Amino acid sequence: MLRLARPKQWIKNTFVLAPLIFAREYSVLSSIGDAMFAFGLFCIASSAGYVVNDIHDVERDRAHPIKSWSRPLAARHVTLPMAIALLIGLYVVLVVGFFIKPALTVPILAYIALNLAYTYFLKDQPVLDIFSVAIGFVLRVWAGAEVLNVPLSSWMAITTLCLALYLASIKRRTELATAGSDARKVLQSYSLTLVDRYAEMSAVGALIFYSLFVMSTNQKLAATIPLVIFGLFRYWYVVETREGGETPTDVLLTDGPLIACILLWGGVCVYALTF
Repeated sequence: MLRLARPKQWIKNTFVLAPLIFAREYSVLSSIGDAMFAFGLFCIASSAGYVVNDIHDVERDRAHPIKSWSRPLAARHVTLPMAIALLIGLYVVLVVGFFIKPALTVPILAYIALNLAYTYFLKDQPVLDIFSVAIGFVLRVWAGAEVLNVPLSSWMAITTLCLALYLASIKRRTELATAGSDARKVLQSYSLTLVDRYAEMSAVGALIFYSLFVMSTNQKLAATIPLVIFGLFRYWYVVETREGGETPTDVLLTDGPLIACILLWGGVCVYALTF
């Protein structure tokens, strides 16, 4: 049952914590608690989205060479009634969370609506599928800002969008390269050259907007720009050499240099903003 909720994917919800860092709220215990509550509630919301997706795509997943054994519902390790019961339980937790932190209601409901639209329609629409995934990351950052009652920086939002477009484009590229256009219906509308251009344009956009963002926030944060460049380079290197882009979380959790880069980036950000 736990695998159905895909806890490995919860690392994506760390985007909720970005406003905590850049709003300099990381030294306030109440703010840390609020941010972690938002992170936890987004983990519940994202797991609910994965359960809905697995229920909807169960027959398609059973025809997939990897998902047929990696997805519990497709592999028949979990029954449909069990999946529905889990989904109801997750939604109940979300409702309780909304009463505890009403500020999270709109961002998370928007995320749930986006996931439903993605599962039932947008995932098969070229370009819209990539943007749908990316907008989900922007909603995470928005939730982090709302729970702290701080304004969402436009620079942070557009940087997050571009970075997420980069990750989503590489994911589509890897799916095309490893499983071909039969892996997803939408892949029949893409080519390797096209998604390569999407990824390159998104990476450049993320770097430019991030640089403008940190320079307008605190010039000391300029020291993090080389780390961001290295992270973009390293991620693409790992994807190209190990074919890991179809599961970005595996790349983030298993590549030592990339993990070190992210931790160093976080440390430099906190140091620059504190001192």
